[in-house]
Amino acid sequence: MKYHLQSAFLVTALSLLSFNVQAQRGTTVGYIDMAYILESVEEYKKASQLLDSSIAKWKKEIELKKLQLSQYQDQLNAERIILTPELISDRELEIQDFASDIISLQEKRFGPSGDMIIQRSKLIQPLQDQVMTIVKQIAEEKKYDFIFDRSSTSTMLYSAKNYDISTLVIQRINRQQRIQNRKEQIEKLKTKASALKN
Repeated sequence: MKYHLQSAFLVTALSLLSFNVQAQRGTTVGYIDMAYILESVEEYKKASQLLDSSIAKWKKEIELKKLQLSQYQDQLNAERIILTPELISDRELEIQDFASDIISLQEKRFGPSGDMIIQRSKLIQPLQDQVMTIVKQIAEEKKYDFIFDRSSTSTMLYSAKNYDISTLVIQRINRQQRIQNRKEQIEKLKTKASALKN
């Protein structure tokens, strides 16, 4: 009985001591600037260029359709004198259908669930996932309790530079990219060497 009381007392004392040490440590907070990180990563720049070229192509496609619409309206206005009221009505309906097709195309390309949003998600989401994985690793290694994104919509009124881990995240992304590039170069050399042997 005495042994159980001593061990229970010891466990309780150790628990309180570890709780006290944890409470004295305080909360460790860090932050990143996701916009700065993504702009510093070469893959993001390439993905942004791909997205920008697609957006330019889609805008050009829509502008061409608008020019066609304008030509159809001008042609109807020029021929209005010689057309019957029924033909004028038919042409106006065709023009309205064409105009609604343009609106549908704009929605398809640039709407809330359009091609631009889908392509941005496909191109940029893997990079954001990579950043989040690295942030989690750093948080666990350096024992951060919270890490905020300074560039997000959440309000951060003040941030000391010594808590900014953005540069550390960029260094790790670049290190992973260099390792991946080396692996690809080794694979190319292996395939080249095996092709020379045959």
